[in-house]
Amino acid sequence: MKRWKLFLPLGFFLTFCVLLYIGLFMEDKSELPSMLLDKPVPEFSLKKLKQPEQSVTEAALKGKVLLLNVWGSWCPACKIEHPYLMKLAREGINIVGVNYKDERQDALKWLDRLEDPYLFNIADNDGRLGLDLGVYGAPETFLVDKKGVIRHKHIGIIDDRVWKEDLKPRYDALQKELVQ
Repeated sequence: MKRWKLFLPLGFFLTFCVLLYIGLFMEDKSELPSMLLDKPVPEFSLKKLKQPEQSVTEAALKGKVLLLNVWGSWCPACKIEHPYLMKLAREGINIVGVNYKDERQDALKWLDRLEDPYLFNIADNDGRLGLDLGVYGAPETFLVDKKGVIRHKHIGIIDDRVWKEDLKPRYDALQKELVQ
């Protein structure tokens, strides 16, 4: 009768292992919550990367649905993502870059060498805008509606699967709102 108590530690251990497995492998790490969802892009006034004599504010992000892509020339994952952003840009997807904590000359060389998929780039040299956006690192991409409101956040590389299964349906839905 008391033999079942011998298996109690084993039961606790197996339960712990199952919970650990769920925590480590089942959770989608790209779905970290953002406090900014359904809120406007934070206020900022920063220089454009290619035209440093021009300042840009959050008002420049209004009027069209766009992807706000945080990138840096120092970021290996951004290099992997870049060809796919070029493909999206050729298809007419609006992408604005936030060049995050980068050296201006390195970023300009990057865009000259790999081409430029962005409508324009915001030079976030000290990372203040990234901090206000809650950026964990690069690449991260925010889907912004025509009113300049953040509607979705994606952490990590945008590739064909991410675009088709996650971002494109949301982008298209926001585009339909733009037409109405």
